[in-house]
Amino acid sequence: MSQYFLIRQDNPQPRLINQAVQIVRDGGIVALPTDSSYALAAHLDDKSAVERIRRIRGIDDKQHLSLLVRDLSELANFAMVDNYQYRLIKSVMPGPYVFVLQATKEVPRRLSHPSRKTIGLRVPDHRITLDLLEALGEPLLASTLILPPDTEPLNDAEEIRERLEKQVDLVIDSGACPAEPSTVIDLSGGEPVLVRAGRGSFEPFA
Repeated sequence: MSQYFLIRQDNPQPRLINQAVQIVRDGGIVALPTDSSYALAAHLDDKSAVERIRRIRGIDDKQHLSLLVRDLSELANFAMVDNYQYRLIKSVMPGPYVFVLQATKEVPRRLSHPSRKTIGLRVPDHRITLDLLEALGEPLLASTLILPPDTEPLNDAEEIRERLEKQVDLVIDSGACPAEPSTVIDLSGGEPVLVRAGRGSFEPFA
């Protein structure tokens, strides 16, 4: 049975943030809020947790999972970007965008696209998720919380708890999120290509 933490955005309890970090470090999967919808997240280096996320989502290794990072200072550790790409990303971050980029050797092979060697990266604009990333001290691996056969992401923590009670280790409730997925933009070829239209506008990249 999953744990359930009610954490206020205006005054996150450090004790609960630290408990959530420990659950991640112990191999747990966390359903957490972002500035788009809820997401499933796990430790970057935990192969078993990553496979569990894929099973819950009903996706294979050809669909990107994303790295949630605290800020753009972590970008160069996981992706290769030129000045043009960096300026584009910086203009909208933090925000509801996932950028598909060429992965560096720091990214485990199982996490990058098997043929293209790319990875999705995101800096979320949500206090709870950023506090969790800060306390963890490293990125989280995440996927938008869309359950098969749904086509829309989940944004209500109580519903997530009911549907995933035996499949995730923690649900963090900080109120409803926007019921939209993030916008996915592929920069791996240099010029921006819209992969998925979501909450973030594509206009800055037109």
